[in-house]
Amino acid sequence: MKIAMLLAAVTAWLAWSAPLAAANVRNHAIVQEGETSIEVIVDEASDPDARERKGVIVLLPSSQRGSEDFDTVAELLAQAGYRVLRPQPRGIGASQGPLEGMSLHTLAGDVALAIRLLGQGRAIVVGHAYGHYVARVTAQDYPALVRGVVVAAAAAKGRLPAQLSAALDTAADQRNSTAQRIAALRDAFFYGPFVPQSWLEGWHPELASAYRQASRTTPQSTWWPYSTVPILDLQAQHDPWRPAATRDELRDALPGMVEVRVIPDASHALFPEQPQAVAREIADWADRLAR
Repeated sequence: MKIAMLLAAVTAWLAWSAPLAAANVRNHAIVQEGETSIEVIVDEASDPDARERKGVIVLLPSSQRGSEDFDTVAELLAQAGYRVLRPQPRGIGASQGPLEGMSLHTLAGDVALAIRLLGQGRAIVVGHAYGHYVARVTAQDYPALVRGVVVAAAAAKGRLPAQLSAALDTAADQRNSTAQRIAALRDAFFYGPFVPQSWLEGWHPELASAYRQASRTTPQSTWWPYSTVPILDLQAQHDPWRPAATRDELRDALPGMVEVRVIPDASHALFPEQPQAVAREIADWADRLAR
């Protein structure tokens, strides 16, 4: 579809909030294509010259969670001069679209739509955990739209212990006791005793089956060992989903294309644990990419 036709699909409403800080604004927009509507949270500097200079960063959330998890990091990246787009996955917030028959290519199409309509046509795409699947496939399917990918707290390539997936399901299910859920979050997501209230909330376990099927429908072998853009592999020091022995597996698979950085004192949740460090690493790497 031509860009002009896509632009016509953007809904007329943009709900602007009060400034987050002296230099930032946040809004929510809806982009549409066919029967799919994607809500996008947009954070940016109030100075248009600043955001035009730095470009666009897209943040994609982890399994069964929405883009609100990135609130602090998005604000920090906007303060650094980037326009930050946070598409809500289908089924979360105001995002709607068929769930049956989804693949990672379907989800990549939703991200591409947001970049075309709200992202000045080209962006760096950051995927947290499950979101890194979508980020990588977006770069593969839409190379003209993606100038770099950040995989953040990405799981190791091989099969991981079953208890990690079980902990995810325990944490997401509000029928479990708070104590059970906190224990699961500590085991699989957080380093240290602190678990933020926001991670006891914000889960969408009703979507787990559809999104797991989407990843199974798109074999890892078709996208994991390939890339046409630079990649930042941003890892958490204590992430059980990414053991230290696997630190270099993506860099080894894609020589010369992958930079590895490790955030200390963090686990799989990463963004709420070390937002300042995460934003600093992403912005530093993005600043060095050619426009």
